[in-house]
Amino acid sequence: MAKVLDGASIAAAIKADVAEGVKRLGERGVRPGLVVVQVGHVPASEIYVRNKVQASEELGLYSARITPPETVTTEELMDLIAALNAREDVDGILVQLPLPKQVDAKVLLDAIDPAKDVDGFHPVNAGLLQAGRPALAPCTPAGVIEILKRSGIPIAGANAVVVGRSDIVGKPAAMLLLHENATVTICHSKTRDLGAVTREADILVAAIGRPGFITPEMVKPGATVIDVGINRITSREEFDRFFKGNEKREAAFEKRGAVIVGDVHPAAFEVSGAYTPVPGGVGLLTIAMLMSNTVRAAKMRRGL
Repeated sequence: MAKVLDGASIAAAIKADVAEGVKRLGERGVRPGLVVVQVGHVPASEIYVRNKVQASEELGLYSARITPPETVTTEELMDLIAALNAREDVDGILVQLPLPKQVDAKVLLDAIDPAKDVDGFHPVNAGLLQAGRPALAPCTPAGVIEILKRSGIPIAGANAVVVGRSDIVGKPAAMLLLHENATVTICHSKTRDLGAVTREADILVAAIGRPGFITPEMVKPGATVIDVGINRITSREEFDRFFKGNEKREAAFEKRGAVIVGDVHPAAFEVSGAYTPVPGGVGLLTIAMLMSNTVRAAKMRRGL
């Protein structure tokens, strides 16, 4: 039977490490600080930001939320970022996406001081990551590596296949796996005979953004499957495709009118040796790794 890689317990362990790191920095007179910039009022973003601020406070970090109005301009936000870049008590700056249409998100994100880019999206951090130098890595790919390491999954020498080539997940995940001495293949929508490639994977990372895209015949028996996808299913036809006969999911679907499925078809997990569930897997590590990045940024900025 496949082993479930429990995101909740791993996230809790990471947060415990963060709390210890905050305590040690406090002994040196340093309190890591995280500021989240949230434009307007997007309900899903508000919940996510609230969780980030709450986690910061629980772990002893200084945190603040700045909420410019929906009508804010790129220039106004650039001024705000410049002010946060200059503040010594701010170690991490996070701009919550999505942004209003009138705001140039790329220009804004590039304006963040790379040393405070706790999302790990800045081109400077992407370059440092590729070069294998100390950098702030994107939270989700960093969380994937933490799951593998803390679950005792061997990475060195393993064949790792990453399905998806986004700058936020796919590419950095591949780079981090490479730095851990895996042999890495990146696949995407134009890959020929994708199943033949994924069946060679000892570690298969699915981050393509398509519900249930990875099917059982695409998984090598006994492989470790890391499902990064979070897709909302609202139609009965799609629900039956993934969860027909699953009483627990059926009850959730009837109650909420929707359920979450990853990029891996649930039946594919039965072929694997270990896997991350959705929900309850990689997604739970994102905030934990954000906290970890903030502490890391505080140390790196001070040469600690």
